[in-house]
Amino acid sequence: MSRTRAIYGCAGLHLTVEEEAFFRDTCPFGFILFARNIRDPDQVRALVEQLRASANSEQVVILIDQEGGRVARLKPPYWQVHAPAARFAELYATQIAAGCEAAYLNARLIAQQLFDLGINVDCMPVLDVPIAGAHDIIGDRALGRAPVPIIDLGRQVIQGLLDGGVLPVMKHIPGHGRALADSHVSLPKVTSAHDELSTSDFLTFRKLCHCPMAMTAHVVYTDIDANRPATTSARVIAQIIRGEIGFDGLLLSDDLSMQALEGSISMRAADALSAGCDVVLHCNGDMAEMRDVAKQAMALDGSSARRAAEALAQLRIPSVFEVQRAHDRLRELMGISA
Repeated sequence: MSRTRAIYGCAGLHLTVEEEAFFRDTCPFGFILFARNIRDPDQVRALVEQLRASANSEQVVILIDQEGGRVARLKPPYWQVHAPAARFAELYATQIAAGCEAAYLNARLIAQQLFDLGINVDCMPVLDVPIAGAHDIIGDRALGRAPVPIIDLGRQVIQGLLDGGVLPVMKHIPGHGRALADSHVSLPKVTSAHDELSTSDFLTFRKLCHCPMAMTAHVVYTDIDANRPATTSARVIAQIIRGEIGFDGLLLSDDLSMQALEGSISMRAADALSAGCDVVLHCNGDMAEMRDVAKQAMALDGSSARRAAEALAQLRIPSVFEVQRAHDRLRELMGISA
């Protein structure tokens, strides 16, 4: 059976009989893990194996949000703490080369952790350009406050993940940095002119449009489409994401269960897919909602299947990597004493 155009979460530390049957029947493109799914390395590996078996495919993607800072699903004592993206921007501001090297090493070390668990997609880098007065939902998750450092550091993060056998997902395309609200709880509306967005917010994504995957912003850009957020706007996806930005990789919706979106879960899924998202993301593990998404998430075919295949083709077995030496060098660059 062909993979379908959905990525789902699951409820707990292991799959229930109902979840296994649902995933086996629907063949989703992949899965996403959250803190509720994580206890220790052996448990995570076992859950990942369960997910792969339920989807009956080694090509299935297993996603996680492991950015560092306040967005990290893997935490001590089993996993290392990683600095938020803003720390690399601070280093870049005084030493460009050091900032870029540190961003690369940090991403490569995160990738090593994920690869060891069987996780093959990390939802970073955050390429949003925050402005003064914006909601802090982005805040220190951003790789700077201006396009140039975000582009330079974002390029290193993408390469570090790829070199570690993990696919990066740039977010939140075409830009969440001006949002005055948190899209988890309400719908942000950005009223800036298209020309202004083009030279700042969209620029970071345009310069890094080779990234294999991207995640949409649940944000309305009133000068482009006053009625729909990017996730469900055919105009934003066709004209801006695919057109102006030039992104031809696999486009994921942000989580359908976030409160920025209106209507039933089924309607949200249908709207995102018809607007041009290749795959929809549903995170909360609610079985009734997942069944509603599955009614809309048909087989991955056409351009979406091509983009998925091209993204998966960038997965590689990591080369030999000296973890301790990388840790030591990263601490040196970041000025962290032993």
